[in-house]
Amino acid sequence: MPACFVSYNNMIINKVSVKGKLYLHLIYMAVTQRRDFDDTPAPGFLNPAWMASVPDSRPLSEVTLPGSHNTMARYGGAPTRCQSWPLALQLRAGVRFLDVRVRHVKGNLTIHHGVVYQRAHFGDVLEDVAAFLHERPTEAVLMRLKEEFSETNDIYGSVVSYIHRYAHWNLLWHSRLVPTMVQARGKLIILQDFVGPDLGMRYGSLDIADEWKVPTFLHLPAKWETVRKHLGAAEAGNKAQMFLTYSSGAGIFAYPISVARHINAQLLDHLALRAGKPRRYGILAMDFPAAPLLQTIINFN
Repeated sequence: MPACFVSYNNMIINKVSVKGKLYLHLIYMAVTQRRDFDDTPAPGFLNPAWMASVPDSRPLSEVTLPGSHNTMARYGGAPTRCQSWPLALQLRAGVRFLDVRVRHVKGNLTIHHGVVYQRAHFGDVLEDVAAFLHERPTEAVLMRLKEEFSETNDIYGSVVSYIHRYAHWNLLWHSRLVPTMVQARGKLIILQDFVGPDLGMRYGSLDIADEWKVPTFLHLPAKWETVRKHLGAAEAGNKAQMFLTYSSGAGIFAYPISVARHINAQLLDHLALRAGKPRRYGILAMDFPAAPLLQTIINFN
């Protein structure tokens, strides 16, 4: 009887029948920890308090920040998986921008990447962020929050309810204005990508490059060119304007992990050539970033 292979995240279950008995063999697929790309369960090193050295008077729009695209998307296999580290480790590794997608059903906010449930709800996100900021009050966390895999266009009330239940109201930065570092420390700054009264800054107020469609590997050069150009625009642009560049991408024939393997390497090479002096690149949101890549970004401050 031929073997049957079933993929489950980083594991292959090999079903083999021998003399009428079924044996399961767990074969772990190779994972990679490079300087630019990391799909292992934990970062190579941590940098939990890097914002402590950023001057209090500096506006957040002038800080270069590493972030994660689709922060909670760790399940569903190659088509939907964008990160390998849990949120608590992402924060301790130095990630300061989160991209959170919630499905809204009868007041409940579960975390989704498209159709795939990510085994968490919005309260889990808030608890991790609140715990981290309590532990590291010199830091600030920005969170893009949007509705996904539901179309109620009415998540505001549920978001407020979750904040009161799983965090606290004063954890938030309650203004559309860009805070200085001293104002931002210890705060969750919601980048509001949904309708309703202000909970923080509006996501649409940022200058954003999110050319996420990468249908095939042949489209990788065009994807990289949008990233490169937007980083240049962020460096030269209005310092009062917040910039956000997504290096992530996906398509039917180019899964997020495959795109990240290529684009992250180009991103690190590009940044390494410009290292050595302060530069403002805004927020860089990535899939599967490695700790050295995060550190390279942080060092521009």
